[in-house]
Amino acid sequence: MAVRGPAGSGPSSHELVDEAVAAAGGRQAPTLVAAGPAVEGEEEDDSRGRGLLRWDGFSAWLHCVCVVGFDLELGQAVEVIYPQHSKLTDKEKTNICYLSFPDSNSGCLGDTQFCFRFRRSSGRRVSLHCLLDQFDKDLPVYLKKDPAYFYGYVYFRQVRDKTLKRGYFQKSLVLISKLPYIHFFHTVLKQIAPEYFEKNEPYLEAACNDVDRWPAPVPGKTLHLPIMGVVMKVRIPTCHDKPGPTQITQLTQQANTHISVILPTVHEVDLFRCFCPVFLHSQMLWELVLLGEPLVVMAPSPSESSETVLALVNCISPLKYFSDFRPYFTIHDSEFKEYTTRTQAPPSVILGVTNPFFAKTLQHWPHIIRIGDLKPAGKQVKVKKLKNLKTLDSKPGVYTSYKPYLNRDEEIIKQLQKGVQQKRPSEAQSVILRRYFLELTQSFIIPLERYVASLMPLQKTISPWKSPPQLRQFLPEEFMKTLEKTGPQLTSRIKGDWIGLYRHFLKSPNFDGWFKTRRKEMTQKLEALHLEALCEEVRKQCLLKVKIMLRG
Repeated sequence: MAVRGPAGSGPSSHELVDEAVAAAGGRQAPTLVAAGPAVEGEEEDDSRGRGLLRWDGFSAWLHCVCVVGFDLELGQAVEVIYPQHSKLTDKEKTNICYLSFPDSNSGCLGDTQFCFRFRRSSGRRVSLHCLLDQFDKDLPVYLKKDPAYFYGYVYFRQVRDKTLKRGYFQKSLVLISKLPYIHFFHTVLKQIAPEYFEKNEPYLEAACNDVDRWPAPVPGKTLHLPIMGVVMKVRIPTCHDKPGPTQITQLTQQANTHISVILPTVHEVDLFRCFCPVFLHSQMLWELVLLGEPLVVMAPSPSESSETVLALVNCISPLKYFSDFRPYFTIHDSEFKEYTTRTQAPPSVILGVTNPFFAKTLQHWPHIIRIGDLKPAGKQVKVKKLKNLKTLDSKPGVYTSYKPYLNRDEEIIKQLQKGVQQKRPSEAQSVILRRYFLELTQSFIIPLERYVASLMPLQKTISPWKSPPQLRQFLPEEFMKTLEKTGPQLTSRIKGDWIGLYRHFLKSPNFDGWFKTRRKEMTQKLEALHLEALCEEVRKQCLLKVKIMLRG
């Protein structure tokens, strides 16, 4: 496994590429002279004046960049890791190797982009100078990084090449990050991967230097991020933003031949493109995701499996999906046995798979979505009983015995069907669908928010002479009684067994995660109010002493 590192800072990206390529006689440089990680306490001489150590800027966005190639003897192998000092365990490298290549018979000729997510190895040291922690508190809950997982963003190229023994050029450029900024990192890869496959390591080295010069990913700020001659304009959401639809992506050309790519979102996928084959059942799928039900997406390629899984996780926004999800999962995954065992019930997880082997291995799972190619005018799939999923070549469909709690909303279906007939752009259809899911989730969560807020002690009970008061206990039956007058019927036109849906939700990992988060926030608020009362009492006592002294 060859590991090469980037050169030190200094020349611009383009100068660096030109010099390296010229030095190699127009070919790939055989080796790269690596500058080791900065010595502790040594600051980079940078005009930014940010006082950051070398690679601190890079680390705020990415853990590392990997190049995964195919070796005739070893199979997939990590050929390059940037920067050189990036730490990956052997288990993590193995997972990256297998997850960076398509695991199906589809061939995936040409260029393919997809995303995967995998567990970080336990016992890993946390970087003390990492910039992410201070920004995490201002992010929406669904965008906060999970310290137990890495995301991998892949640009895979497979083309015929007679000069190679295998007959094909097969290579992946992979960005490894703790940040779930799917749309953003896919856009970055679109900018750099095609040229990297032409210019090899020197180009990648220059791109890494560009990333190291980026400003930190501060929520709420508009950021201008230059990458190899292209400037990307992005804004990372904050927890204070009002939820709602995003604008349609725009491209604008600026002076000096610089193309500025304006990204209206850093994390959202094309929701309608993913839900298009199943939008008749979108409300049922929303229920399954909300309840944390075990769900498998069987797709023809990693791009379709990963997009669909991410769309499912995104459909309950602004609620966070607290269970595990794997946009792309292979038979080589280190959790394969854990997730495919028949000795216990399937775990609360959403898996995206492409290998036909899974049709048999996961046949006992209660909910399976089988999709074909994602096309804007794709045919609607039907809901079928699980017993019909017998053969490896089963037709597309939603295979489940689940009976939804809520009646189907015919209005949204008519609206989307009309859009398909009128050839409404996928972006516009996504705005409609995202607004629908948002309103549905908000109608569901508002009664819970209202009840949990009532568990907060009154401010008059906070005394500097006593310990901070405790939150009242969440009592499911007490909450159910509030639904008669202040339930979802106040904000939603959808009828059905809302009570049954709430009862099921209260037993789910999503409720557990949501309530723990809210309880922590409210406890911190109580402690802050108690501290405020203490400070006010101390102030009063000091003033009283001063008055007594003046009188004396």
